[in-house]
Amino acid sequence: MVETAEAAPEYDDTAIRFLEALWGEGYLSPGGPEEVDRVVEGLDLAGCTLLDIGCGAGGVTLHLAKKYGLAHATGFDVEGPVVEAARRRAEARGLARRVVFVQAPPGPLPFADASFDVVFSKDALLHVPNKDFLFAEIFRVLKPGGVFAASNWMIAHDGEPSREMKAYVAAEGLSFAMASPARYAAAMRRAGFADVETRDRNPWYREVARGELARLKGPLRDTVAAAVGAAYVEKNISTWEAMQTVLDSGEHRPTHLRGWKPEPIG
Repeated sequence: MVETAEAAPEYDDTAIRFLEALWGEGYLSPGGPEEVDRVVEGLDLAGCTLLDIGCGAGGVTLHLAKKYGLAHATGFDVEGPVVEAARRRAEARGLARRVVFVQAPPGPLPFADASFDVVFSKDALLHVPNKDFLFAEIFRVLKPGGVFAASNWMIAHDGEPSREMKAYVAAEGLSFAMASPARYAAAMRRAGFADVETRDRNPWYREVARGELARLKGPLRDTVAAAVGAAYVEKNISTWEAMQTVLDSGEHRPTHLRGWKPEPIG
């Protein structure tokens, strides 16, 4: 990630208000708690310690802590505005003792080796260019026997993006470093993860995004414009139209990831 601690945040208060209006309070990526539940489906998280990388405004971390009986959850993000919003939300929900939010600049994760039973992420890893470094760090902070479970926005291939994909990324205006599911899985295996799994979510989000665009053009338009300004809404309508093109072509491929840190042998 090219951002520094002093750089202007990509997800400022206006972005937070806009995305929460579209995706729900505390959520800066699509699908709400239902999609979070799908990412961790089948995992027993009761009594676990969890790290949420790219926690954003905290809705996901707090949902996981409350619904799944975590012993403790740590949300981590590089951007100050979202972490402050997450801390306020934890206090308001009476979860500040069990859920903490940490902000630090990009680089090595600011946590000790073998600190967490679970590492989770929801649509944030695309901001990190060096996937090998990323998964080496995730592997490092996981306890032996721990699990990594995430969803992430990806590209179907690792070749030159299409003209349409370049237009979509430019419309987003964010530090996207998209890679293919195969590249993510390979980076996980190189880091030491076992039983690596990927699950394609393009068919799901292709239809969900179509509904989001319809809401932005229709019933949500005036409400969101009152919160963030009409020009901001119009810009994002154009962004969603560009995104829908690459979702429909299959080049934009939201994907779930899962892998395990093996227990020591002997």
